[in-house]
Amino acid sequence: MGPLGEMPALRNHSKPLGIRFLEYIKKGKLSYKTHQAIVLIVTFLAYTSYHATRKTTSIVKSALDPQSPDVGLKFPWRITYLSSPAENKRVSWVLGDGWVPFNGSDGSALLGELDVAFLAVYAFGMYFSGHLGDRMNLRIFLTVGMIGTGLFTSLFGVGYWANIHSFYYYLIVQMIAGLFQSTGWPSVVAVVGNWFGKKKRGLIMGIWNAHTSVGNISGSLIASALLSYGWGWSFVVPGLIIAFIGLSVFLLLPVSPESVGIDREEDLMDSPRKNGEEVTEPLLGSDSDTEIKEKAVGFIEAWKIPGVAPFAFCLFFAKLVAYTFLYWLPFYISHTAIEGKYLSSEAAGNLSTFFDVGGVLGGILAGHISDRLDARAITAATFMYCAIPALYFYRTYGHISMVMNVALMFICGMFVNGPYALITTAVSADLGTHSSLKGNSKALATVTAIIDGTGSVGAAIGPLLTGYISAKSWSAVFTMLMGAALVAGLLLTRLVVDEVVARVSKSPQAGSQSTSQDEEVGAKNFVAILHDSLVGSNLVATVQGASGFRYDIFDER
Repeated sequence: MGPLGEMPALRNHSKPLGIRFLEYIKKGKLSYKTHQAIVLIVTFLAYTSYHATRKTTSIVKSALDPQSPDVGLKFPWRITYLSSPAENKRVSWVLGDGWVPFNGSDGSALLGELDVAFLAVYAFGMYFSGHLGDRMNLRIFLTVGMIGTGLFTSLFGVGYWANIHSFYYYLIVQMIAGLFQSTGWPSVVAVVGNWFGKKKRGLIMGIWNAHTSVGNISGSLIASALLSYGWGWSFVVPGLIIAFIGLSVFLLLPVSPESVGIDREEDLMDSPRKNGEEVTEPLLGSDSDTEIKEKAVGFIEAWKIPGVAPFAFCLFFAKLVAYTFLYWLPFYISHTAIEGKYLSSEAAGNLSTFFDVGGVLGGILAGHISDRLDARAITAATFMYCAIPALYFYRTYGHISMVMNVALMFICGMFVNGPYALITTAVSADLGTHSSLKGNSKALATVTAIIDGTGSVGAAIGPLLTGYISAKSWSAVFTMLMGAALVAGLLLTRLVVDEVVARVSKSPQAGSQSTSQDEEVGAKNFVAILHDSLVGSNLVATVQGASGFRYDIFDER
């Protein structure tokens, strides 16, 4: 009885300090749904900050490259302007022409090499991060990754004030930053996977995955605003932000129900449910007595899980397209006349956020559609095929007017980021808990890392090729992107056929009922989580679903 009596104390000691503080304020244990809300919010903010720091390089490119209409050391009174094609001379106060070593004829190529160095190390580190994430405390692992990312992102900006002009300094800093960045995605997906059930995966993770676009948007806005005071601030401020959020992760993030002393089954049994409501099946099993769960899945074994390889290689080409936009869209906008005028670097950075706004909608739509159809591959492939004409129209007609540019950029973001978001969230979670694993809970981070790591190789190649190809022709860049989107869709052909065959073999009526039930359960659980933690016990929240169903969520205790 001695060891058993010590377990509550040990469990309390393992809780994050922030959770213990909240329980002290409440004078009682936090509910299961409150923990879920904390997980959603903290992991959302964590990966938002990852992408905010990742986005800064694309904004600063136009301040480093000598061909940009707006370069050099900036002072607070710098002029933001629109220039006509004839006004190629800069109208801002500058102390130099670009920033050495990026002020030569090979400036664009050097910037592309920084991108590929960052992403190559990021992709390489991703495989090891997933492997380590399944074997370490994810809260500590994620905290170290975020603080390290903040440090080396800031060191890149320090080169502005330290007057550093060595290409290898920026190259090494970017590579180490990429290594720390690789800790993020496997960790947050694994934590969310520990807390949320299977039936709401596509829609909930589609909404949650908006952190990618929100991070890109916030990173663009912050970096663009700070360019007026010197490009170094565009790196230092996002670096400080991610380090601060990393400390919040350390204080607040509950890695799993077991880590904070919650029995998942007991909590679900004790919580009241309406008539006919089913107990949500956890994403990962809870049978800690099964021996296989104590052993993490190997790298080769994870590759053999059915569906991992096709989706991983599909993501290779999907991220090639997405990250080319991530790193080069502001640069492309500032070097393309819209209505006969060129935008300043700051204005181009702000305008590029519409691509990410479209990405938010695309991620949610892809998740929702794949839930309703119960067809991840069909949804992902369709979005990739639709991205091809969207890219063509943006390149061909985006220069006609500002409204046309924004509209077509939004559509491109929706179709490009939709499958990217779906594969890196719901698909990764599906495959990380595949039936072939026989309930093994030690595979999610590894599978997520394999899929996203393979995709990140493509993310490294796309910006690198763009750095060289764009010097000759932006039309050739878009041809490359359309070809990549086509290949991404074709790689899912076998899985698409399998899903079509499976749907044809099902009864239409039974399939409709099952989809409706899954949608209702997903919406009900999502709203209940946010209600318990944010709305309060005396308020009523009403949800109107896409198919017309309606719930009143209230505290029945």
